[in-house]
Amino acid sequence: MASKRALVILAKGAEEMETVIPVDVMRRAGIKVTVAGLAGKDPVQCSRDVVICPDASLEDARKEGPYDVVVLPGGNLGAQNLCESAAVKEVLKEQQGRKGLIAAICAGPTALLAHEIGFGSKVTTHPLAKDKMMNGNHYSYSENRVEKDGLIPLPPCVCAAVWGSRGAAREVGRQASSDPPTPVSPHFRTSIAE
Repeated sequence: MASKRALVILAKGAEEMETVIPVDVMRRAGIKVTVAGLAGKDPVQCSRDVVICPDASLEDARKEGPYDVVVLPGGNLGAQNLCESAAVKEVLKEQQGRKGLIAAICAGPTALLAHEIGFGSKVTTHPLAKDKMMNGNHYSYSENRVEKDGLIPLPPCVCAAVWGSRGAAREVGRQASSDPPTPVSPHFRTSIAE
């Protein structure tokens, strides 16, 4: 069975926790994750001055597609940069066209709106982005911390851990292996009511 693959698009000003936590958890679950720099392969300064080195430029990562999931971290400036990118629009349109998963975290769902992705879907987001997302009645809004309606829009960074721990392996799939995924921590717990 082929390993499942994820593309995380990293833009300047992205929320570092919303980038690193899903990457870490998906990699522990056996998913091959590519962190793609929106502006190239140079190190990217995130919203709290953490610097992350992408695995590849978005341009190069696109050549290796398609991916099982595309992840859009939030962060105000990071989300704004995703919204303004023609390359992100192309990636999202391709992913939507092939009915691939899109996980957008915190303010990341604003890129879905900017690029007209998933209209008619149910979304959740950071509370400060709710009004922007609901402008034009393109989506229905959910107060759930994790919402899956073809897309997987998520509110703030704590939900990156919830989605990562609960949903990454289940939604994207786990590579067939007799080895269990590497544990995050013996004390890590997430309570989910389903």
